[in-house]
Amino acid sequence: MTAVESETTPRFDKGAARKVDRQTRRLESQAQKRLSSPLATIIAIAIAFLWTIPTLGLLITSFRPGADSAATGWWTVFTDPDFTLGNYQAALTSGGTALTLGQSFLNSLAITIPVTLFALAVAALGAYAFAWMDFKGRGFLFVAVFALQIVPIQMALVPLLTLFSRGLEIGDVAIFPGLEMREVDRSFATVWIAHTIFAMPLAIFLLHNFISQIPGDVIEAARVDGAGHGQIFFRIVLPLSGPALAAFAIFEFIWVWNDLLVATIFAPTSSLPMTQTLNSLSGSWGDQWFLLSAGAFLVLIVPVIVFLALQRYFVRGLMAGATKG
Repeated sequence: MTAVESETTPRFDKGAARKVDRQTRRLESQAQKRLSSPLATIIAIAIAFLWTIPTLGLLITSFRPGADSAATGWWTVFTDPDFTLGNYQAALTSGGTALTLGQSFLNSLAITIPVTLFALAVAALGAYAFAWMDFKGRGFLFVAVFALQIVPIQMALVPLLTLFSRGLEIGDVAIFPGLEMREVDRSFATVWIAHTIFAMPLAIFLLHNFISQIPGDVIEAARVDGAGHGQIFFRIVLPLSGPALAAFAIFEFIWVWNDLLVATIFAPTSSLPMTQTLNSLSGSWGDQWFLLSAGAFLVLIVPVIVFLALQRYFVRGLMAGATKG
């Protein structure tokens, strides 16, 4: 019995594995050489250089005194350097609205972080349903959800605003009883709901492409072992969907953080984000426009940190559903 088992048990061939690894690396090197050329490198460097010049000018202006910025261009700093941190201090402690930029920074976090989590949770559940649950009209509903991406956000602003101001009722049952604008003004609920709704089409599409590529044998094996949809989703799909979730989290976080339109329509005065405060930072007559450069970099800090923290998942998450096999 022992001899038969030793003959039928497969052995791991380390030499063959190393050979396959060398061939894979050689093919990757050949593909990289084909996809990269001196001309493409030169064009990429030129685009990066042209893209960096305005950003560099904005950064230098944020550290120059307001009088110097109004009198001379930012490039004169190389011959007559004069720097100050007063612009950043003034940007944090002033604002054209009832809030300062420092106060609205907390509002931006209170809006962006919950919206990103809500959108990820709802979109992941929807993507799993479209990918692995068999129900009538699944294909039509998925196409309908995907087609909502072409609908402009502006078309939904007035209906949503009316819905929030009058309350939402289905028949005789009030989903949000007593929901009126004077009550909503005390919270971020309307902004959370609006951003989550607007994120669903793209979120479900991106996550569906990834979740649908999970091997069916894994899902079937879990079903044979008695796992339901809840166990499959939380124990198999979510752990394997980390790159796609991180990629969409970057998109959603940056989109909500930089949003001005939805926050202007739905956020009350006490809950305005940084973008709204930054919009009015230069004053009524634009006499303090140099503060916008400092405020812009203060707004830029958090998205950069989020992208750098999740960048290793970004390309993997976007390319996961691009090919099969």
